[in-house]
Amino acid sequence: MTDPILYSFRRCPYAIRARMALVQANIHCELRELLLRDKPADMLKHSPKGTVPVLITTSGQVIDESLDVMRWALQQRDPEQWLAQLDASLAWITEYDQNFKGLLDRYKYSDRHPELTPEAHRARTLPHLERLEQRLCDRRFLLGDERRLADVALFPFIRQYAMVDRPWFDQLPLPQVQQWLAEFLQHPVFLQAMPNFKLFNDGHRYHFPNGQAITA
Repeated sequence: MTDPILYSFRRCPYAIRARMALVQANIHCELRELLLRDKPADMLKHSPKGTVPVLITTSGQVIDESLDVMRWALQQRDPEQWLAQLDASLAWITEYDQNFKGLLDRYKYSDRHPELTPEAHRARTLPHLERLEQRLCDRRFLLGDERRLADVALFPFIRQYAMVDRPWFDQLPLPQVQQWLAEFLQHPVFLQAMPNFKLFNDGHRYHFPNGQAITA
């Protein structure tokens, strides 16, 4: 194996944050873009839980949690010190992974959760957005004036949240969150992590992050 293999799904927030860390660390991988309802046997052999991302390193180590992929990549190269203030970052990530993500899913897929109206599901998410707004009111990023792991790890979920109903999100009285999100959406690392790839299920593989198809 000449490069690590990364099983990914472009729109998955967990996969996005892993890909961003790999781009930031300038780690080159063979990217395999999945059709999640048709997961390849090789991926399931290495990670039976069947979620993305899955990174198989050149030594054969399997890393199948997005946060672990981020830390593995940045421990090798971290030019902007995203891993600084790590304990504080991990506290933010744990809080939002455990408490916000489920509410986001119920809001986004409210038709699957008819126990509440879509508006009621959405209302339950707002305290988490307001907490971010309060946090960002006197600082550029969550832990200060420099981007840290917490910002990068939370950003894909706030992006997903905003995309559910963008006109509604844009009129919220959350200018700091909106600015924080807008800055990430234009960040070169995010843009480099987000090209459209044809499916590995159809035989396509790519060098990541340069996007060149692997033909051999």
